[in-house]
Amino acid sequence: MHHRIGRLRFGYRLRTVAGQVFALQVIVVLILAAAAFSALLLQSQADAESEARNRTLAVAEAVAASPNVHEALAGKNPTAQLQQQAEQTRKRADVDFVVVMSPTGIRYTHPNPAQIGRQFSGTIAAARQGRTVSETAVGTLGPSVRTVVPVTSPQGKVIGMVGAGIVVKRVSLAAERQVPLILAATGVVLGAATAGSALISKRLLRQTHGLGPAQMTRMYEHHDAVLHAVREGVLIVDAQGHLLLANDEARRLLRLGADGEGRPVTELGLEPEAEQLLVSDRAITDEVIKVGDRLLAVSRRPMAQRPGLGGWVATLRDTTELSALMGRVEVVQERLKLLYDAGLRIGTTLDVTHTAQELAEFAVPRFADYVTVDMADAVLRGEEPNQQGAKELRRVALHGIREDAPLDPPGEPVHFAPSTPQASSIGSGKVVLESDMAAFSGWQEQNPDAAHRLVEYGLHSMIAVPLRARGGILGVATFWRSRSTPFTQEEVSLAEELVARAAVSIDNARRFTRERTMAVTLQRSLLPHELPQQSAVDVAHRYLPAEAGLGGVGGDWFDVIPLPGARVAIVVGDVVGHGLHAAASMGQLRTAVHNLSTLDLPPDELLWHLDELVTRIDQDRDGEAPMLTGATCLYAIYDPVSRLCTMARAGHLEPIIVHPDGDAELPGVPVGPPLGLGGLPYEKTEILLPEGSSIVLYTDGLVEDRQRDIDEGIERLRHAVAHAGRTPDQMCQAAIDAMLPAAPRDDVALIVAGTRLLDGDRTASWDVPADPSAVAGVRAAAAQLLQDWGMEEEAFTLELVLSELVTNAIRHASGPINVRLIRDRSLICEVSDGSSVSPHLRRATTMDEGGRGLFLVAQFADRWGTRYTSGGKVIWTEQQLADDR
Repeated sequence: MHHRIGRLRFGYRLRTVAGQVFALQVIVVLILAAAAFSALLLQSQADAESEARNRTLAVAEAVAASPNVHEALAGKNPTAQLQQQAEQTRKRADVDFVVVMSPTGIRYTHPNPAQIGRQFSGTIAAARQGRTVSETAVGTLGPSVRTVVPVTSPQGKVIGMVGAGIVVKRVSLAAERQVPLILAATGVVLGAATAGSALISKRLLRQTHGLGPAQMTRMYEHHDAVLHAVREGVLIVDAQGHLLLANDEARRLLRLGADGEGRPVTELGLEPEAEQLLVSDRAITDEVIKVGDRLLAVSRRPMAQRPGLGGWVATLRDTTELSALMGRVEVVQERLKLLYDAGLRIGTTLDVTHTAQELAEFAVPRFADYVTVDMADAVLRGEEPNQQGAKELRRVALHGIREDAPLDPPGEPVHFAPSTPQASSIGSGKVVLESDMAAFSGWQEQNPDAAHRLVEYGLHSMIAVPLRARGGILGVATFWRSRSTPFTQEEVSLAEELVARAAVSIDNARRFTRERTMAVTLQRSLLPHELPQQSAVDVAHRYLPAEAGLGGVGGDWFDVIPLPGARVAIVVGDVVGHGLHAAASMGQLRTAVHNLSTLDLPPDELLWHLDELVTRIDQDRDGEAPMLTGATCLYAIYDPVSRLCTMARAGHLEPIIVHPDGDAELPGVPVGPPLGLGGLPYEKTEILLPEGSSIVLYTDGLVEDRQRDIDEGIERLRHAVAHAGRTPDQMCQAAIDAMLPAAPRDDVALIVAGTRLLDGDRTASWDVPADPSAVAGVRAAAAQLLQDWGMEEEAFTLELVLSELVTNAIRHASGPINVRLIRDRSLICEVSDGSSVSPHLRRATTMDEGGRGLFLVAQFADRWGTRYTSGGKVIWTEQQLADDR
């Protein structure tokens, strides 16, 4: 498997340029090594043969020059004299044979004695003529390298010849002994060449990224096609600043000639800005320059990691059309941002005038130098806009870059003549552009003098845009320019869109104004306009509806209800929610409390009946109407005769009792569930209050805030009212100043009741025995008391009423029976007994002897009624006094 993977990798590398170059280099190195080896081998062999010739020549010449040889050749037996000497010479000279022969070639000596006397087998013709002969020939010892030298007498006559030779085999062996050295040298050279080729191939492989020749050819063709077809200019410059390459687009953009390549950039005739940018040594990204009438975006990068070493490449893009398009895009983006910011800045409050002022302040100086906004009076009142009302306008906003513009100030009524852009805009419901005010094309007819002052001031153009919302015209906004360029037709749509957004906000504010006005009107109609006259408490109150936009009119309410016996009920409540429904629900709840208070019930029982009523009301409502469930109420009854204050609360905040010495405390009234929840009874608390004490009742809008806990708010209010010697009105103001430094986020109802005490000389009471004869005594005592009080005129009526009530108590009820007279704003008569049976008024017939008592009481008394106590009941009557006593 590893062999296969190796072969695959090897095959892949051979397909690359680097692999093929490496293989070619290896083949060339092998051929050169083989040739070198052969050359060295042949040279070695040639050197061996040359050395053999030289050695044989030297040996032959040395022997031929020996005197012994001359003497032996002259003697009769040369063999005997020369054989031994020749063998010795052969051995010393390391040759294979030394042969001395006659001039005719007969051997005198030979290593093989058997060859002596035989003819020499080599070529001796030249030697017989006195010349030296060297040759390679086959002799008795085999192929050999031999040299034959003539032996001459002093007279120059050839007297013999000497031949010396070395067998070819010895020459070959000498050459073969050099083969390992040659092979080692060749291997070293081959290894070094192969390693160098591998290094070169590896670097080439890295530089060519493993591409093959076909791929590189195709890449070059594609590169060349892209380089000259792309719509982007490309310049390549070397480190010396000479232009190496410029594609067609670069030539077109820079207007280069065909002979530009190879020349310095400074000699190409470029415009100064382009030349300065291209010869700089800094990297550039999309820097725009102007070349002729074109805008070019130039990017410049070095070709090496370190700038200045390898030259640089620059790209050029024609951004002329793109710049124009981007200019239009920027304009659109600016307009979109303007409209987006307008949506955030205009309409932050639900106030018509403030919203119009926000439009004026936002548009200056972003869009105009001056802005005026005129609206119909009906819109300012929250009414629905109409065509007739749109002609009766009032300036509500003016803002500009200067304050001395000759434009009508806010608050003034304005009237536009039909020829003015404003009137035309209101009438047609379309935007009207006056691009040249100095032309006086008709807009000045309303007031020529004022028009000339505007033009002299510098105002030169304006746009009148109708404030249109939900099909109605609310007014008109006018944009003026003096320092800026005149308005154009392209800006008309922007002005229209800007005003359209503001008009929606203004219309929302108008609708809120109408709804809030209706809610406030309804609420004020349902709240007490004047508190009833009574002597039990001195009352001061504050009612603050929530600021417009923060919460609006809510369902907080209060009331002071006179009760029989000079007593008074003080009530405060809170209905969940805001708006018309909350105000209407508050009216329902207040009316219910008034009706239930006529039954003269204790606070806990009244709240129980009120809870049942709220439950029934909510059951009768449809699914869309808000529920009354969750409303809170605190009901307190104060009796100025006994100084007893009885309180109960349904989910409401606990009241604060301020004693005459200024000590303020929470009385600990048990809290019951909010109205409509049911399930738990309400508990009452009875407290004896010293004269001059104050009862502080309030709603959660006074003490609750996002920045503090409600318990912290109650404690803060307690400290604010804990001062001696203050009147109820002063306590109210101190509480408001301490608790509400800013506009309230919720309705606030605050009522402070300073308690009074009826003096002992204004009341009288008698216990009456259950005897009809006691009636006369009680009547006489009451008449005397009225005389003492100076109320003789009321005596007759009181005697009649008292006689009937006491008689009925004696006849129909059980003891104990008590009579109490109270002189307050009216004369109050109370007859109490131990029976819980309530008397009924009935009409007696002509023949009936009884049944006329209560009828007479009802006729003579201004008011009468029954209230139940824990020990029975009280029948009471009231007589209005002729004057204040």
